[in-house]
Amino acid sequence: MKVLLHYRAGPGLAERLSHLPGLDLTVVSDTDDAAFARALPEAEAIWHVLRPLSAADIAAAPRLRLIQKIGVGVNTIDVEAAKARGIAVCNLPGTNSRAVAELTLLLMLAALRRVAHFDAATRAGQGWSQPPELQDSLFELGGRTVGLVGYGAIPALLAPVLAALGCRLLYTARTPKEDAEGSYRTLAGLLSEADIVSLHIPETPETRGLIDAGAIARMKKGAVLVNTARGGLVDQVALTEALRSGHLAAAGLDVFAQEPADPRDPLFSLPNVVVTPHIAWLTTGTFDRSFAIAAENVRRLAAREPLLHRVA
Repeated sequence: MKVLLHYRAGPGLAERLSHLPGLDLTVVSDTDDAAFARALPEAEAIWHVLRPLSAADIAAAPRLRLIQKIGVGVNTIDVEAAKARGIAVCNLPGTNSRAVAELTLLLMLAALRRVAHFDAATRAGQGWSQPPELQDSLFELGGRTVGLVGYGAIPALLAPVLAALGCRLLYTARTPKEDAEGSYRTLAGLLSEADIVSLHIPETPETRGLIDAGAIARMKKGAVLVNTARGGLVDQVALTEALRSGHLAAAGLDVFAQEPADPRDPLFSLPNVVVTPHIAWLTTGTFDRSFAIAAENVRRLAAREPLLHRVA
């Protein structure tokens, strides 16, 4: 079966992929639209990562039978166009949970300790020449109240670590979870109590813009926002203003309203923001878990067996 991976694979990943059995695999960089267009007509399965997969892309792939998201969120896939053609859409819940949980913790710590600022200052030979007022914006994670918005696989891994570090935990979800670490709150209650708010929900029409100007205003003065979920959950203009005014002390962000993020965005001029380019999921462990399941779904497709983690 002809499989098209739409991703800029490094040499180590390419080597590991070459050992997956039973695949006729073509790897095309997600920055090379011309090569992607040439590969689409022969593709029977697309392994999709980040670059949006449009209705026009799907229409250009007459043999396509499976769109396999390498990750969880399918908001970058025109699912309705796939449904109209009877093309299966699957995702990979859980394969990147550990990686995302670890980067979420890293962003919390980096935001509280102003790591990006000190890294740049030290490289510039100014590490010991900091303004005294900076001392008042350096905080510990232990002893703080962390609010987890959503309680799926990632918060379930993250919460025990936060508890072990001495954090008080709150969470919100559609319904309370019997096995959750921490206390259930409504979203409004969580926002008003938490020192750190961390987002762990998908972007849907219902959640898009959930953290808007009103929600940010309900957050405690001096709170920190961490987002490793989806950029569309947050009103980025309102977030920038809250960080600039000092209402929010800091933010740690892996995802943005526009991706790739515009380097001219005013958000990036703020000293109390630490950012990464949507790579919370990106580890060799995630690759190994993800592509093993993706290859199994290709095998199942060929054998006409039920697919794993089908969402459409």
